[in-house]
This record gives sequence, structure tokens and C-alpha cells, in this order.
Amino acid sequence: MLEKTFVMLKPDAIQRCVTGEIISRFERKGLKIVAMKFIRLSKELAEKNYAMHKGKSFFHELLGHITSGPVVIMVLEGESAISVVRNIVGATDPKQASAGTIRGDFGLGMTKNIVHASDSNENAELEINTFFNKNELVEYKRIDEEWIYVNK
Repeated sequence: MLEKTFVMLKPDAIQRCVTGEIISRFERKGLKIVAMKFIRLSKELAEKNYAMHKGKSFFHELLGHITSGPVVIMVLEGESAISVVRNIVGATDPKQASAGTIRGDFGLGMTKNIVHASDSNENAELEINTFFNKNELVEYKRIDEEWIYVNK
């Protein structure tokens, strides 16, 4: 099933210069970037995105980290994109994440775990709509999609 999902490379990804490596992992898996921005989150936008964690012990630390520097936000599209991205990203706690996953390879802790990724269709839709207007999502065919289509 073709899906869209939301991914945010956190300030620690940008500060550690692993942005390109992370993006290339998604692309090599066949996911297509249909929207991308380089921004700095306001406290209000961060609170909106992480509202489900309000009241939890780590909430203020998370907000402090996510607003500490620029982030890369993007929408990825592909077959079962949400589960594919979650597998590439790895467990939330980098200590629990498998080697070869983004968090397993680059994460430093629960807050500095490099990347945020939608965990459901509902959250993907909510997060995409929080950060992007519909006209910012670009539809296009990659060369490998053209080849697949022509040769079916």
C-alpha cells in the first residue's frame, strides 16, 4: 500500500553532520522524498507536535532539544512507508536499537536519538498537515518508477 509518512531529523543529526547519510538510507530503501524543509522549530510548534508527551517527565528536555537548532523535516512516500521508515529508524531508545538502524548507529540517548518518525497513519497525516501545505507536496516519478511502469 502506497503511504506517506513524516520524518524529522533532529538538531543532533544536523550538528553531527549525518543528515545526508540518513536521507540516503531512506532513498536506498526505495522511499521517495515528496517534501522537505530546513527550519528551526518554535516552542509553540514543538509543543503542538509533541502534545502527546505533555506531562511526561522528559517533555521539557525534549522541547529544549528539538528547538535548540535547525531540523530537516520531510515527507517520504512508498509502499508501507510508515513501517519501512520505523524499521530503518530503529527503537526509540538507541541502547535498544539494532546496529544498522539510524538510532542504533547514531543515537546518543532517548532525547538525542537523531530522528522522529510518524508511528501511524493518523499521526503521519497530522504531522504532515502541521508542517506542510498540500501544495508543498510534490508528485513526480523517479526513473526507477518509470522503468517499472513501462516494463509491467
